[in-house]
Amino acid sequence: EFCSLAGIMLLEVFLVLGTVIIYFLLSKKKEETLPFKEGWWGKGQKPDTEEDTTVWPFKVETTEEELSDLFRRLDQARFTEPLENSCFHYGTNSVYLRKVISYWKNQFNWKKQVEVLNKYPQFKTKIQGIDIHFVHVKPPRLPEGQSAKPLLMVHGWPGSFYEFYKIIPLLTDPASHGLSDEHIFEIICPSIPGYGFSEAPHKKDFNSVSAASVFYELMLRLGFNEFYAQGGDWGWLICTNLAQIAPNHMKGLHLNLASVTNMGFSHLLSILLGRYLPGLFGFQDEDVRRMFPFLKKGVYRILLESGYAHIQATKPDTVGCGLNDSPVGLAAYILEKFSTWTDLEFHNLEDGGLERKFNLDDLLTNIMIYWVSGSIVSSMRFYKENLQNGIGTQKHERLTVQVPTGIASFPNEVMHTPQAWAQKKYSNIVSFHFMPRGGHFAALEEPELLAEDILQFVGKVEKEQLWQKK
Repeated sequence: EFCSLAGIMLLEVFLVLGTVIIYFLLSKKKEETLPFKEGWWGKGQKPDTEEDTTVWPFKVETTEEELSDLFRRLDQARFTEPLENSCFHYGTNSVYLRKVISYWKNQFNWKKQVEVLNKYPQFKTKIQGIDIHFVHVKPPRLPEGQSAKPLLMVHGWPGSFYEFYKIIPLLTDPASHGLSDEHIFEIICPSIPGYGFSEAPHKKDFNSVSAASVFYELMLRLGFNEFYAQGGDWGWLICTNLAQIAPNHMKGLHLNLASVTNMGFSHLLSILLGRYLPGLFGFQDEDVRRMFPFLKKGVYRILLESGYAHIQATKPDTVGCGLNDSPVGLAAYILEKFSTWTDLEFHNLEDGGLERKFNLDDLLTNIMIYWVSGSIVSSMRFYKENLQNGIGTQKHERLTVQVPTGIASFPNEVMHTPQAWAQKKYSNIVSFHFMPRGGHFAALEEPELLAEDILQFVGKVEKEQLWQKK
């Protein structure tokens, strides 16, 4: 009798253990995707009627009144004398800013830039109660038997959909630009809600997961069941969240910024000892060169360069009032980022090195997108929505990404993330490259380098059919 009792007890123990193990295995499987965020961001109460899913064409247009108002404000600008020899150490240098404003008034041709903006087909469609603007470019020609691969490209702050205008032709028509035409893309490039010509959310809590859910709905509405995604800055997080929401629909994720928000003990240890024992932490020589001394290249740099983020994550509307009212203030605020985030050393130059990598027409076109759409405040709020609960508190930060991932690591990015760190978040990195040059605004600054990296990454994923092996 004792034996059979013991046998039953053992069986029960095994059953309980088995149940626990199966539960953990299944719940882990379940945990791996992020829930789609079904929001409604329109004004007032959500209507009972079904959402209109029409997609309609859009063109950038500006009235004469808007332009004369802009020029009046530019004419009446008040400048402050900069400190002697201060270059860009205190932010945008107003001696150089005067030159930019003079160019804006006297040489910059917005009407010509509007034609440039309208050379790619643009559309709008209502999703979750707000109008979403996007550029949609199909390849001009396709080789026999080839189909275009849909690629979602997402910008960040203080950029816009215009950042991608130089890379789009390289991806939709690579052969004409000396690149391999083995893979040809159809580009879908939306404006983040509250940026440029996408309507701003009217309700609180529109964060990166909300944006990812909206863009997922956009891709499905356009008939793309399987697609690639690419992003830097906020585009990095939105595309990462989208990979977590719809891993079976995303074939590959390409990033030119990969930040890790959940730092564990091993990260800390690698910061302390990585310089002396790089191999132990999986660091390459280039990682060591970019990261150390960590106090200078990590801690001080974050403190020096994150003031804007602290303001925007706490009181975006206050400072936003001034920027939305003054085109000169707006330009000063945005241009500083295009200087420092392109190359930190540029702060030692009188003109912030702005025209070394960009031209004023491109820089002012981006600023004009913010100005004519009146979107600077809503774009800054995105920081509060994403950061107000603290870093490391949200579900998406704890989840890994299973989708095949390619990372292009540019040397002048403000913060460097080594592959050893990225690997903990992106468990399926199939290509990680140290880029030879370039900074934060990669698509605008180094379109060829970025396009080549995207093409080789997609080549790998397609050749080995990696997305089917997730």
